[in-house]
Amino acid sequence: MKQLSRRSVILGTGATAALAACGNPIGGQGADVLDARVDAARDYLRNTYPSLGELFQNARGILYIPVVTEAGLFVGGSYGRGALRIDDITVDYYSATRASVGLQVGAQQYAHALFFMTEQALQDFRMSEGWAASADLRYATPTQGGAMGAETTTQFAPVIAVVFGQSGMLAGASLAGVLYSRIIP
Repeated sequence: MKQLSRRSVILGTGATAALAACGNPIGGQGADVLDARVDAARDYLRNTYPSLGELFQNARGILYIPVVTEAGLFVGGSYGRGALRIDDITVDYYSATRASVGLQVGAQQYAHALFFMTEQALQDFRMSEGWAASADLRYATPTQGGAMGAETTTQFAPVIAVVFGQSGMLAGASLAGVLYSRIIP
């Protein structure tokens, strides 16, 4: 049993390091490439899910993470990079990382956006050394027919997450436990 645990830790740590080094296609290509990917993610959300218009209109700021790569074999991790925009202007760049332990096998990629609906939520995010998404984060998720639904209850939440563009072999994509940290691309 100890060999399996050691092997799982070594494999999981290696997978997490690989994700951080090269699993996310943004790599070290700089702010211009990252901003172009954020533009593409924003445009995709606006064009594919017009029902998000009210969120776009009322958000004080939006953090776009255009690609998150997640993999796991008992021990897993995820990594992505993106930009915080206020009035559609990039003000900071962030990484999103998470480590996990448990029954998991597979890999996936997805994108997500965090809509900060109040000045206080945006300020708390920007002032923190590392902001962790909690399990009670409100989600606006695709519903029947692929339409994005932002229920009335989520419009009163300080932060609303939208996960989109999911592909891969892991079931589901939750942002609980994701740590967001300011970076210099």
